[in-house]
Amino acid sequence: HHGLSPAQVVLGNGSSEILSLVAQAYLSPNTSAVYSQYTFIVHPLVTQAAGARGIEVAACAFGCDTEALLCAISEDTRVVFIANPNNPTGTLVKPNLLLALIQQMPSHVLIVLDEAYVEYLPKASAPASVAWLDRFPNLLITRTFSKAYGLAGLRIGYALAHPAVSERLNRIRQSFNVNALAQAAALVALTDSDHLERTTCANLLGVNQLARGLEALGIVYIPTNGNFITIRVGDARRVQRGLLEYGVVVRELDNYGMPEHLRVSVGTSDENARFLHALKKQFAAPALI
Repeated sequence: HHGLSPAQVVLGNGSSEILSLVAQAYLSPNTSAVYSQYTFIVHPLVTQAAGARGIEVAACAFGCDTEALLCAISEDTRVVFIANPNNPTGTLVKPNLLLALIQQMPSHVLIVLDEAYVEYLPKASAPASVAWLDRFPNLLITRTFSKAYGLAGLRIGYALAHPAVSERLNRIRQSFNVNALAQAAALVALTDSDHLERTTCANLLGVNQLARGLEALGIVYIPTNGNFITIRVGDARRVQRGLLEYGVVVRELDNYGMPEHLRVSVGTSDENARFLHALKKQFAAPALI
């Protein structure tokens, strides 16, 4: 599918297991990992679990500041985590900035490019990250079947990397971490380009529907490149509880250091309309901003 050899592939019980394997293989109490503020929460968690020092770099407009990320690297840094698009903010590092960062990265640092949501990107916005593997042996890309492919419950993800990196992860990977049913479903999913296109098109329509509705309500949101949209509502926990009364479940982001924000998954047209109606019905916009 990607034009790589099997020696460059690592399978995981979701891409989160791949991130955990990276931490086990490359981090220790005398090393550090660098990641952006508001990054996917698993990045700091696996760093902490490995006993390594986590270096959080201040975000720029809720996104990754690549120059600051590079400046934060120290002699003991062994891993840099970059979620692109980022969860939960939906922000994106443009391909030219991402490539420039990778080109300047020290060879002893493994760059983990977490691309769980990359399938939602238009081709013009998507980085040619797989092609970069030939040039950068310290680059590892993680992907998942949990998002655009819709196989979250089967728990299957994968990494693409230099054979030496893959071998290091496979050495500590559980032998039977991905079950046969998940593997079979993933193989079929890779061939079903029509389903993937329908999914991404439906998601784009949903994002636009939510964006128009939020603008009409005067609610600030972060422009997204994923299948969710993050909005600023003031007391997010209170708003979340209020939406639950209407049967609408969203995620508050206090554990990401964003207590005024909610992460809202993109649903069907009817589900999106129900969310917007519940937001309008229960809360006045001036009180939310």
